[in-house]
Amino acid sequence: MNDSMDMKQENHMVMLGLIQNAVSEDPADNMEKTSERIKEAAGRGARIICLQELYRTRYFPQEESRKVDHLAESIPGDSTQTFAPLAKKLGVVVIVPLFERAPDGCFYNSAVVIDADGTLLPTYRKVHIPHDPLFYEQSYFAAGNLGYRVYRTRYASFAVLICYDQWFPEAARICTLQGAEIIFYPTAIGRIHDHIPDDGDWENAWETVQRGHAIANGVHVAAVNRVGEEGRLQFFGGSFVCDAFGRVLRKAGSHKEEILIVDADLSQNQRIREGWGFIRNRRPETYGDISR
Repeated sequence: MNDSMDMKQENHMVMLGLIQNAVSEDPADNMEKTSERIKEAAGRGARIICLQELYRTRYFPQEESRKVDHLAESIPGDSTQTFAPLAKKLGVVVIVPLFERAPDGCFYNSAVVIDADGTLLPTYRKVHIPHDPLFYEQSYFAAGNLGYRVYRTRYASFAVLICYDQWFPEAARICTLQGAEIIFYPTAIGRIHDHIPDDGDWENAWETVQRGHAIANGVHVAAVNRVGEEGRLQFFGGSFVCDAFGRVLRKAGSHKEEILIVDADLSQNQRIREGWGFIRNRRPETYGDISR
């Protein structure tokens, strides 16, 4: 590695802002509150700002059958009309996860990325859709049909994967191979009131698997979760950023709204990958069974 490349990597710093909110029943109020939080995060130096999954609505999929079409929005739509001018004014990249009503008549759990000049980049639609008690997402969302995306923005190249996507190592690896330096995971996960899971602590597993993706791929990971009680769910927050070897740089509290600001040194990514050889020493010709 030559000196010029070393210098370029040493200077690749980016400030991330994760907005961990509680959500009310009023979508307009949620959008207004989030706008103020984006301004605050930008004022504190954040250049890439990520919101939580379904930032504008309460987590309605905990009920198996509910009329929620009125909560969906188009892309472009209300959220992008609000946040695109704001991103341009502040000079920040904003990741906006929302409930999408698509032109094909389907509904998706999606994320819009707005570059720092206010440009809307192509939408990502959540690929892996859970269907379990209190997480009945297949009743509301079609599986994403746009593939995985890497966004090459003003400040960094990154991927967005949404909540349940975070349990699948294949998605993280594909995004890494496509050039992601950071993987953002906007999330809505919590504990169920009066239920002790046999498997153990969900928050520990949630954090551990994402830190594992960071290590295995040599990428930074930024996970954004909501807080607050909604129905039978207590969302546990705990938003965090870890580096390319899984070390947690900063973590938000468990039960409070918070704007987490983290300075990430993306130059570590290449050093970790080269040192451990996780990408270089892959054997793709042996992996065929994964897709059978």
